[in-house]
Amino acid sequence: MENRKIPNHVAIILDGNGRWAKAKGKPRNYGHVQGAKNVEIICEQAYKMGIQYLTVYAFSTENWNRPKDEVDALMSLLRNYMKTCLKTAAKNRMCVRVIGDKTRLDEDIRKRIAQLEESTKDNDGLHFQIAINYGGRDELRRAVCGLAEDAAKGRIKPEEIDEAKIADALDTSGLPDPDLLIRTCNEQRISNFLLWQLAYTEFYFTAAAWPDFSKEELEKAIDAYNDRDRRYGLVKEE
Repeated sequence: MENRKIPNHVAIILDGNGRWAKAKGKPRNYGHVQGAKNVEIICEQAYKMGIQYLTVYAFSTENWNRPKDEVDALMSLLRNYMKTCLKTAAKNRMCVRVIGDKTRLDEDIRKRIAQLEESTKDNDGLHFQIAINYGGRDELRRAVCGLAEDAAKGRIKPEEIDEAKIADALDTSGLPDPDLLIRTCNEQRISNFLLWQLAYTEFYFTAAAWPDFSKEELEKAIDAYNDRDRRYGLVKEE
């Protein structure tokens, strides 16, 4: 990885847990468990490579439409993951933030999220964002509602709403936009993820299912990123 530009912010759509498990003759939930374990591994590897921000798509607003037993299993996994993440964050000085609409989550999960965010907010290691009950359109809707309320109450004039104020109203306020988006398991769509933030992001798709996504796969993605001619508004990135 020498002499290679490392993306500051990498976003990953974690795809293929269920298909990976099925191919091994295991239930889908087994794939989700292994996928959660791999998140811990990739967080550590990403930071060692010099990545400062990592955002993963864990549970979308559309995932509620999955079979109830699978959703229940995912929520149980999420509860356990919050405990694990708290320990990992303490060990690696990881700053953790959950993006998405938390209101639909059970109260105990919301409390664990609040505890995790509060206890890690001053950590100076990897900035790790987990998208839970997240949808890009829903995020934009919530941001617009907040700005409309501010305008109605006279806190802001409509003509003062610029791109910076919209960005500040999003769940990712204060975070840099992703430089690189990775999606696993050969799917080539963004599935309502970070619609505003991905405006100038490079996309990388891999056949590896998420549980098989390794340090080597991450290096391949970064190599591909380095081969791109990065341009912002027709101005080549130096």
